[in-house]
Amino acid sequence: MKHMNRLEADVIIIGAGPSGAIAAAQLCKRGHKVAVLEKQHFPRFSIGESLLPQCMSFIESSGMLAAVEEAGFQFKNGAAFRLGNQYTEFEFTEKFTPGWGTTFQVQRGEFDHILAQQAEKAGADIYYGHEITAVKPGSDPTLTVLTEEGAQYTASAKFILDASGFGRVLPRLLDLETPSSFPVRKAIFTHIEDNIQTGLERNKILITVHPKYKDVWYWLIPFSNGRSSIGVVATPEFLDPLPGTSTEKLKQLCNEDPALKELLQSCHWDTKVQEICGYSCDVKSLWGEGFALLGNAGEFLDPVFSSGVTIAMKSASLAVPVLDKQLRGEAVCWENEYSVPLKQGVNTFRTFVEAWYDGRFQDVIFSKNQSKPIRDMISSILAGYAWDLKNPYVKDSERRLNVLVETCRQAI
Repeated sequence: MKHMNRLEADVIIIGAGPSGAIAAAQLCKRGHKVAVLEKQHFPRFSIGESLLPQCMSFIESSGMLAAVEEAGFQFKNGAAFRLGNQYTEFEFTEKFTPGWGTTFQVQRGEFDHILAQQAEKAGADIYYGHEITAVKPGSDPTLTVLTEEGAQYTASAKFILDASGFGRVLPRLLDLETPSSFPVRKAIFTHIEDNIQTGLERNKILITVHPKYKDVWYWLIPFSNGRSSIGVVATPEFLDPLPGTSTEKLKQLCNEDPALKELLQSCHWDTKVQEICGYSCDVKSLWGEGFALLGNAGEFLDPVFSSGVTIAMKSASLAVPVLDKQLRGEAVCWENEYSVPLKQGVNTFRTFVEAWYDGRFQDVIFSKNQSKPIRDMISSILAGYAWDLKNPYVKDSERRLNVLVETCRQAI
């Protein structure tokens, strides 16, 4: 590989994460030659550990289900929310939309590695330690690639899929980035040996709202090995003035919620605490001549409903059939066949994320008088089925949610 001067494939995918692996496997199954260029080496750390049930259909259709099920990840069947003494759970099997109602909570290093290995078994060639330094888009796009040994070569394809996640390779190189409509937020997070004996349903993600500030929240994602992912999300204006290191800030904030403090009283903080800021992002277009953007390379909203991996896998599942047709010489419209349908679900999630931070959605989920049919519709969206236009809260999300908010607030 040190001395490779040129790489040619039908499709080159930038990044071997979930969207890249799913797209690679599905394209290989359709008979196309696929090369994946990945800057890092797997397994590698990543957040976004709590999958949604909708993910399972993409994993299954890509031939990866058995490998994921055999890995021993933590079973997940729902989400729990807490605000002070208020507590509610959503069971994802109790939902409006047909399909998977359970999934897993995963350490992403191991999970992503499994998907990448399955993509290789499907026929994809994955090159680790290869960084994209330049791109020439067009009908026959090319990439300039730098190996970790310092060698440079050209990679050419009929089409490029950017699955680089927060690396956002093509948006950076092609000046496609545009500011997100969301305020800048920061996450402080780590993995812990949790030593939690009681009080936690390990088969659900726990989302806790700060007792004083409704726009500050914590995630606690239990894994199958007695460990958990723990993090807090707030604006930099809230987090930065707090005294101490990142570790001290995270510990202090966890102690400010009595229920969370009790849960974590015996935990062992044994892993470096990390920060990520300004992760919400958007682009001018999700596609161009010779390329398309998948998952977080295109748009990332917010971690609150764990939608990132679902959107990434959905983008792959939408892009592959369009690209397959194009490679076979058929006319396609990337805007109508890929961008518009992908944004339908992204915008549904956007509605609920915005309503989470301004308190509207919190008023809904903690309401005492809840209609079972409506709750099932909300559960479907929380389970990742944000593209089901039969669900009124997908088809007309903003108006429907606002009516529901008013109903819940009047009941209070």
